[in-house]
Amino acid sequence: MTWHHFTVDVEEYFQVSAFERVVPRFRWDALESRVARSVDRLLDLLARHRAQGTFFVVGWVAQRHPNVVRTIVAAGHEIGSHTWDHVRVTHQTPEEFRASVRRSKYVLEDLAGTPVIGFRAPSFSITPGHEWALDILLEEGYRYDSSLFPIRRPGYGFPNGRRDLHWLNRDGGRLVEVPPATVRWGGVNLPAGGGAYFRFLPYRLVRDALRASERRGVPATFYIHPWEMDAAQPRFAVPWLTRVRHYGGLQRTQSRLERLLTEFRFKSVAQTLAPLWKTPAPAGPVRPHAMATATAS
Repeated sequence: MTWHHFTVDVEEYFQVSAFERVVPRFRWDALESRVARSVDRLLDLLARHRAQGTFFVVGWVAQRHPNVVRTIVAAGHEIGSHTWDHVRVTHQTPEEFRASVRRSKYVLEDLAGTPVIGFRAPSFSITPGHEWALDILLEEGYRYDSSLFPIRRPGYGFPNGRRDLHWLNRDGGRLVEVPPATVRWGGVNLPAGGGAYFRFLPYRLVRDALRASERRGVPATFYIHPWEMDAAQPRFAVPWLTRVRHYGGLQRTQSRLERLLTEFRFKSVAQTLAPLWKTPAPAGPVRPHAMATATAS
């Protein structure tokens, strides 16, 4: 049986990158917080299906809602970093990025009581030309990244990235890359890892991506946001395309997640990668225990 990765980007509904011009950061503290109740719903869902996952938490959220982090850890899930304040890598200098991932790591580890070794960039914003962020992650003590989405899309994506778990060789060492799931169609990678794609596109796209990963003998990585469980969240006056992408299909999230968790088995990224930390990193693809070769396709 292949176990897949269930991952959650823990952020408030108003911290979405597409809202940056409408909801500036100086307004965040004045807005209603809804993240705790949505995280609780996700935790209940995972517990009912005996699934474990990785929660990439925004440091700003953790500082204001420490019990959210403690509750996630108490339920047996992994904590990763989603930066300090959800600024895209493409909007930061290397110095700003370093300060963000260092601060978030410190706060999250203090609350979780365990090392934080995983990172995911907001909007998968480590894009070609911004690979310097990977070097900083290594220098700051991270051991894996989940930011290189191997698709071609305006705003984000790493089109020439590999689809399965693999080592990234950098001057400062090696980092494991854990890309979101894609499905191959007509010679093109289609996004099938979660988020709006999960809410809008046919469910079979995600199912086919996970089944294809199983045939390759590797885990697929699925992602969701707590606000996608919250159809009653406040609405902002945003452009129509942003409105459709963010608010569309929220009523379907719960039922689709129920189906996904019934059909597939999930665990955290750290559980898959744990055997790697016990032995030196070999050349070639990642080969966790009981996992077949991760092909670059």
